[in-house]
Amino acid sequence: MGRLFGTDGVRGLANESLSPELALRVSAAAAQVLSRGKKRALAVVGRDPRASGEMLEAAVVAGLTSAGVDVVSVGVLPTPAVAYLTGVYDACLGVMISASHNPMPDNGIKIFAAGGHKLDDAVENRIETLVAEGSFVRPTGAAIGRVLGRPGLGGQHFDDRYTLEGTHERYVEHLVEATGRDLSGLTVVLDCANGAAAEVGPAAFREAGATVVAIHAEPDGLNINDRCGSTHLEKLQAAVVEHGADLGLGLDGDADRCLAVDATGAVVDGDAIMAVLALAMNETGELAENTLVATVMSNLGLHIALRAAGITVLTTAVGDRYVLEELRRGGYTLGGEQSGHVVLPRFGTTGDGILSGLKLMARMAETGRALADLASVVETVPQVLVNVKVSDKTAVAAAPSVQEAVAEAEKLLGDTGRVLLRPSGTEQLVRVMVEATDPDQAQRLADDLAKLVAAV
Repeated sequence: MGRLFGTDGVRGLANESLSPELALRVSAAAAQVLSRGKKRALAVVGRDPRASGEMLEAAVVAGLTSAGVDVVSVGVLPTPAVAYLTGVYDACLGVMISASHNPMPDNGIKIFAAGGHKLDDAVENRIETLVAEGSFVRPTGAAIGRVLGRPGLGGQHFDDRYTLEGTHERYVEHLVEATGRDLSGLTVVLDCANGAAAEVGPAAFREAGATVVAIHAEPDGLNINDRCGSTHLEKLQAAVVEHGADLGLGLDGDADRCLAVDATGAVVDGDAIMAVLALAMNETGELAENTLVATVMSNLGLHIALRAAGITVLTTAVGDRYVLEELRRGGYTLGGEQSGHVVLPRFGTTGDGILSGLKLMARMAETGRALADLASVVETVPQVLVNVKVSDKTAVAAAPSVQEAVAEAEKLLGDTGRVLLRPSGTEQLVRVMVEATDPDQAQRLADDLAKLVAAV
């Protein structure tokens, strides 16, 4: 068996590589590793609205309860909500069933440890070992786990502390409190990607005082991320202009990321969002060590802009788990990715697209400035990204001929740009990224490298 965990949980084509049987084994193994020997451990389980989530939720709940863990099943909620509730309920683990921004046929299992924190490699390895060995503890009788928060057979095990209404409202209240400012007078178009934030997303912005135009907020199990959300911003851009809104916010399927659109319809990416928030937090002394944590994918323009403001940018490998690890290691207070994952550790343990959108609007309300003006601090260096489909992403990326070509391109660019070539964490792709002050040179080098990668 190959490695199960990618950069963000276990992911694959639902009912094929990600089968109910695998979901049951993974959740049972996670329960055994993370329950920490508690006599009566608790887990929080949520999902996005894709159709296969119903099937996989049943398997995950079966796996957890078969390991003697009680389950709070919170239904359709964003990934950061599940992480938040895992901490609030003092659960030993949380499980989110979602493939994030991936197409509807895919699905995934994201596991959180106590406190809502993502797993480190060592814990993932222990879970994978148990899955491979199949050696699970199987309690019987009264020691079998129960499902809380909804009526069981005859309603005899209903616990009103964990009702769906209570969990959803608690998360919205948390978001509004974290916003810290009334958003009255601002109008936002919110693209919910027909995903997990279709209900709580608009509710949070309205509770914070904003006028909300919600689009793609009618999930049917099949339309998640379908030409909408953070990976397809065209309809959001048009809607912002049509409604004369102050901005638009595009979430992905599980709402752990957010990209923005200014009043003119121009895209504001994760780098610009992080810059706006970093500068705001630096002013108030909330930016620990005057440091932002970003990944190697962040544009050189972000580094240049923050350097001018006396802010250090620390870089990690791609994946919000690596950003989170660095945030915890250094006690930093802001980090994220160009793709729109933004982490504010004071308020959450993982990326939260709704929260970062609320904080962005809070900065607009505080300063009275338009988003385009705030985001203009980052002058993006031309960047070309080419995704190349391959049969073995790890082997291709490490091939000597590919590494030599990358070194030659870096030597050619010198201080005027950079090259990044890496295997995708979730798909059989090699990502080729080139930045250069000369856009034609960036495109030419990226195309040449992509052709070489495809031929290996």
